[in-house]
Amino acid sequence: MIDSILVGTGIAPVSINLRMANRHGLVAGATGTGKTVTLQRLAEQFSRAGVPVFLIDVKGDLAGLSQPGGTSAQVAQRVAQMGLEAAEGFTYAANPVQFWDIHGKQGHPLRTTISELGPLLLGQLLGLNEVQEGVLNIVFQLADENGWLLLDIKDLRSLLTHAADAADELQTRWGNVSKASVGAILRRLLALEQQGATVLFGEPALSLADMMQTDAQGHGYINILAADQLIQTPVIYLTFLLWLLSELFETLPEVGDADRPKMVFFFDEAHLLFNDAPKVLLNKIDQVVRLIRSKGVGVYFVTQSPLDVPEAVLGQLGNRVQLALRAFTPKDQKAVRVAAQTFRPNPALDTEAVITALAVGEALVSTLDREGVPGMAQRVHVAPPGSRLGPVAAAERQAVMDRSLVKGVYDISIDRMSAYEMLAQRAIESAAPTGSPSGTWTDRLSGMLDTGGGSRGRQTPLEAFVTSAFRALGSQLGRQLMRDVMGWLFGTKTGGKG
Repeated sequence: MIDSILVGTGIAPVSINLRMANRHGLVAGATGTGKTVTLQRLAEQFSRAGVPVFLIDVKGDLAGLSQPGGTSAQVAQRVAQMGLEAAEGFTYAANPVQFWDIHGKQGHPLRTTISELGPLLLGQLLGLNEVQEGVLNIVFQLADENGWLLLDIKDLRSLLTHAADAADELQTRWGNVSKASVGAILRRLLALEQQGATVLFGEPALSLADMMQTDAQGHGYINILAADQLIQTPVIYLTFLLWLLSELFETLPEVGDADRPKMVFFFDEAHLLFNDAPKVLLNKIDQVVRLIRSKGVGVYFVTQSPLDVPEAVLGQLGNRVQLALRAFTPKDQKAVRVAAQTFRPNPALDTEAVITALAVGEALVSTLDREGVPGMAQRVHVAPPGSRLGPVAAAERQAVMDRSLVKGVYDISIDRMSAYEMLAQRAIESAAPTGSPSGTWTDRLSGMLDTGGGSRGRQTPLEAFVTSAFRALGSQLGRQLMRDVMGWLFGTKTGGKG
């Protein structure tokens, strides 16, 4: 069984011990020095060791992991120079890949629900103050108490409006719900929708088990999230990734330092993750990174300079791959010094001088041994991946999606009975004349729409029709139409004005 993955060779081979792979890592280097190829190599090797991988594809050039290599003369030359075919049985091969895309264009749609995100992360995403966060907590408590599902943004908006209308009743139980605070939250929700967050919330929501799969050969699936559009809204991007890590932390059991990680995350272009992020979210990253290793999850940041990563996070990254840095400006020179100081000194190397002299595909590497002790920095040639370098054609991407394990699971959104529809139903019932049987009738419709007390399910055409009808109730015309239909059904209207 594989117990380590080769990073590269110099005076001697340098590998990441799988038992220490959950101690996180950093791949850093200037543009054009080989970061993406290094990331591809590491992701591929983790996969072949049976470890599922999740990585962020910001530029679209990591999709080649799904296709076999063998067309690059430079890769063939590097394989021969390093003797990889004899040393590790190097082969050109595709990897098991699942493509994901929050926007649903370049991969399977990836969603969560408002409930699963929770009031804490949602409040941080919206940038709420303490009073507004308190109102949000009350709204979530109200939803839980009444069994009103918060699946998407329209559910939350409806419930916020309901809470403002019922402020006097709620105040005696949980505290003040001011219309000013509700209005502020609604305005933030509108801004979030304008950034494209609507597609993030809904059902079917992601099941983490679908990402933590292995194929028939025991290779871990590499989950590639297309982020070329998502990265344009960094707060949404950051919040989603924090939710994903938090869900893993809450779901997985404690394992300590197992023989290999349960999963490994690669955050490419990590400087985009940290730039301008609110301090509360940076603190959350620090907390998650500190705690999640005990669940067997490794987190690897890929960026241009160690300075891009907050110091509190940088200190937790045990496995380091430092490609070349250029020292043209005072800031660049500081980055070189910081990078050199993060390595355990090697008497045979002037680490600071070497960092600026590395060729493309060369790196200083330090990894943890089986006892967690950092190794001395070693200068190595990074081993190439056996998969294709660069992007894939649209037809190749579609072929991978067509044979995906999750084909058809997430591709069609479901909008079942939730807070929006339930509150619309209450509004109809409260507006109905005394003695009207509308409550019974709408209860029957509610039962038709219910997919099983919170379980996921697909709607029949009839259920979809009724859901659409309820959605129409959000307008005054829709409510009047439904009252007229109910009156006709139950004999309270006979036509005309009478």
